[in-house]
Amino acid sequence: MKADGKVFVVTGGANGIGRELVMALLRRNARVAAVDIDESGLKKLTEDAADQKDHLSVHVLDITSRDAVYAYPDLVISEHGAVDGVVNNAGIIQPFVRLAELKDEDIRRVMDVNFYATLNMTRAFLPHLLSRSEAHVVNISSMGGFLPVPGQSVYGASKAAVKLLTESLYAELADTSVRVTIVFPGAVGTDIAAHSGVKISAGADQQTYKSLPADKAAEIILEGIQKNRFRILVGQDARFMDLVYRTNPKRAVRYITRKMKNLLPA
Repeated sequence: MKADGKVFVVTGGANGIGRELVMALLRRNARVAAVDIDESGLKKLTEDAADQKDHLSVHVLDITSRDAVYAYPDLVISEHGAVDGVVNNAGIIQPFVRLAELKDEDIRRVMDVNFYATLNMTRAFLPHLLSRSEAHVVNISSMGGFLPVPGQSVYGASKAAVKLLTESLYAELADTSVRVTIVFPGAVGTDIAAHSGVKISAGADQQTYKSLPADKAAEIILEGIQKNRFRILVGQDARFMDLVYRTNPKRAVRYITRKMKNLLPA
């Protein structure tokens, strides 16, 4: 689906990939409703997109609140007249600890933001998307959604849930006007750890993979949306690990374990 003239909702729109998606959509003459809990980040986004202010609305929203999410489509439609696309981009990681040490509240928070918010946003907007002649649901999973990463077990589980949810939705909507895309980013240059409230030890190797710039990741995603792709692998690492995991899962797990070992506490 081409972005020109369409109305998109982007969650996590104040920072990282989400922010770059918003800016890239605006450059393509789309109207965008940017959603985030980060009010200061949304303010900065508005300032940076001042020349496109008539095409952008920003909304401070706690996407973990089911009631707030289900009330949100009416607000978007009142401001933009319709909605043609939803990009469920918002996500957080968990603290880099083994499953046995992970706190219950961290588990709930990761699942609420990554899975349940995506589920509820999709369900809330779907009736409106089905009424359009052309529409699109885009859910951002992760390389960690198909490849287990030590120290990110629940994060991976949440993104794997997003993966299967999206794939099932694709099957269910195959004969409708709504296209569905699942996205698997690898390492992307964002501040996801800071925005997740996760501290990484100073001595840890944070450059496990060379990070793809967030604006490049956004361009890859939008190109895939335009071509109505079912799956989008973002970054050389995601493409490589997807191939390895499908051909030799045990080898892939051993490889990623070696690469990530410095991020786990001793």
